[in-house]
Amino acid sequence: MILQIDPSKVAGTVAVPGSKSHTIRAIAGALLADGKSIVRSPLLSDDTASTLNAAIALGARVEKFADRWEITGCAGKLQTPAQVLDMGNSGTGLRMLTAAAALADGEVAFTGDASLCNRGMKPLLEALRILNVQVKAAPGDHAPLSVQGPLNGGKTFVEALCSQYLSALLFAAPCIKSGSLEIVVTELSEEPYVEITLNWLRKLGAKFTASADLKHFVIPAAQTLQSFDSVIPADFSTAAFPLGAGIIAGQTGGVVIKNLDFTDAQGDKAVFGMLEKLGAHLQYNSDNSVTVYPGKLTSGTLDLGQTPDALPLLAAVAAVSAGSTITLGNAAQARNKETDRIACMTRELRKMGAIIEEKPDAMIITGTQLHGATVDSCKDHRLAMALAVAALAADSPTRILDAESCAVTYPDFIRDFRQLGAAFCIQDQC
Repeated sequence: MILQIDPSKVAGTVAVPGSKSHTIRAIAGALLADGKSIVRSPLLSDDTASTLNAAIALGARVEKFADRWEITGCAGKLQTPAQVLDMGNSGTGLRMLTAAAALADGEVAFTGDASLCNRGMKPLLEALRILNVQVKAAPGDHAPLSVQGPLNGGKTFVEALCSQYLSALLFAAPCIKSGSLEIVVTELSEEPYVEITLNWLRKLGAKFTASADLKHFVIPAAQTLQSFDSVIPADFSTAAFPLGAGIIAGQTGGVVIKNLDFTDAQGDKAVFGMLEKLGAHLQYNSDNSVTVYPGKLTSGTLDLGQTPDALPLLAAVAAVSAGSTITLGNAAQARNKETDRIACMTRELRKMGAIIEEKPDAMIITGTQLHGATVDSCKDHRLAMALAVAALAADSPTRILDAESCAVTYPDFIRDFRQLGAAFCIQDQC
């Protein structure tokens, strides 16, 4: 799908969908728990659908309703699917369920789309091998891959520059049959996502000890995880897009983003503070909404060590902030997402006239007036949405290739932005 964006202003109210991180953790927890869990207001997206279908194949029973899923788990006794589990584009789902699948008696195989099969799995697979899980994988420890347990207790080590490797082990650990699992984290990034995982384990009634620096864990085996009834909070990673649009293309009345729980552990809530640091005018309301007013950003440096997913949107906002130079630093992990987001955002924004110096772990962006161009989303949902936000402030129409990738985390992105006044038009419907 090619999405055309004409320069336009936005205003109004938007309620972003539920968190992908929370929804996939809810699926994993419900699969492993004993009894029926209720997941309210889940994110309905390509990634969560792939993960939910895989959970069903592993033994979960699922009833879907308009406002919730009811998932009956298998109390840690996963079944061995006959088919290969296709995880689509869901890296979170693949990592969470790869470790859990080692609890099954037989061999469980996974695959995904071309992007997923190019994403890193080595640190997680090495940690599982230490625990005597049999692992088969494509060269470089990529998917397609398979695991065969039993997952045993003992001591393992994991490099968690991508925190999902650690989270996957933490979810599976309480359901191993005997002993306990000790996890030593050799490197760690994205700590807020680990905190989200630990909060889910507490919700499930899991017993564990964790060091203050989140680099050492001990989890007793043979636990029975309890079912839950929980509402999925709104996704701060997704909220960043109307936030950025309101700053660079907002009308006087502003853009109101609803249902934001700043007590939640999601790391990307920090993006609001980052943009305030650069001069954004935000109003925090008593009803858990934030009003975003248009404004000019100042120069500064932002540390993305804990929030690498925010890089595409922040790059888009910085690129149109004329008169400022904004550095997005400590962002090396952004190269290891669905795409190399530093390289791809640099290349695509330059097509629109952006002034960017690319570093191994950073982007130094001097704001300017962008012009319209044909840009490639690289089939990455965050790139597609970030480029669409930048296009609002360009001086002529922009065309985004493969814009359907937005559905990975924000299926209603085009609809919601149109309601805010954005001139979005799908090619052949213009």
